[in-house]
Amino acid sequence: MTVDIDKTPADTPPAGPEAIKAIPVRHYGRYVSAVVAIALLVGVVYAFSQGKINWGAIPDYFFDDRILDGVGKTLLLTVLSMVIGIVGGVMLAVMRLSKNPVTSSIAWFYIWFFRGTPVLVQLIVWFNLGLVFEYINLGPFYKDEWSDFMTPFLTALLGLGLNEAAYMAEICRAGLLSVDEGQTEASHALGMSHAKTLRRIVIPQAMRVIVPPTGNEVINMLKTTSLVSVVQYPELLRAAQDIGQTSGAPAEMLFLAAAWYLLMTSVFSIGQYYLERYYARGSSRSLPATPFQKIRANVLSLSSRSKPTGGKA
Repeated sequence: MTVDIDKTPADTPPAGPEAIKAIPVRHYGRYVSAVVAIALLVGVVYAFSQGKINWGAIPDYFFDDRILDGVGKTLLLTVLSMVIGIVGGVMLAVMRLSKNPVTSSIAWFYIWFFRGTPVLVQLIVWFNLGLVFEYINLGPFYKDEWSDFMTPFLTALLGLGLNEAAYMAEICRAGLLSVDEGQTEASHALGMSHAKTLRRIVIPQAMRVIVPPTGNEVINMLKTTSLVSVVQYPELLRAAQDIGQTSGAPAEMLFLAAAWYLLMTSVFSIGQYYLERYYARGSSRSLPATPFQKIRANVLSLSSRSKPTGGKA
């Protein structure tokens, strides 16, 4: 009687499953949408190139003294209006969160009024308040007629800054409410005053929530300054319109102003990115790579791939 003996070694591992060959799914809709988008872009560019626009006038006036002066006044008005808006917004946010019903109601009414009326209407009202107040009288310090006191610059500054304070108040209030109440209670238990708690505990943590929308407000304020041309303040848009009327190229000067606005908002956007990255240090373990770091990593990866690998043939 013959017995078959299995001579396969006991320690031989069983054969594993075959490797799955993944075949990527082809998304034909993406290719079609990309072709349609490129075709539309080409069509728009072709239409502008065939229009009756003197594109050569734009570089001729791009660095004109009047344009540069308008750019400087636009930046100055943006910075000062945002300073008024941020300071006023923080004060209104603290008033809105106060347990005092009078200060809370005043802050609520201010926010309701300035958020509920257009900025253009507010600018025109400030410019024509001489119909109500004939003189501005500050006692022994200052006294003058309203028309001489309310200059185009002051009208633009008050109209933009006070309106921005209403929006910044809601942004700051949201940031303050994002901080856990337990930290405020703990700081009070340690003997810290309410003002010191806000300054040392609450506001530094709320900045992570406040900074991103504040950056958007700065960029929006830069573009909103174009509205002050209605009160005769010579900012960028007003300067471009004046040059357009004298040079016979009004449409070209509007494109020039748009180019300057795009340039300034791009610079502000870069600054906003790095500011957000700075305040995000405590919320994430590793910060996202900056655009320059991404470019450097891609360049290094391409250079390493292009180098030939050593070895025997």
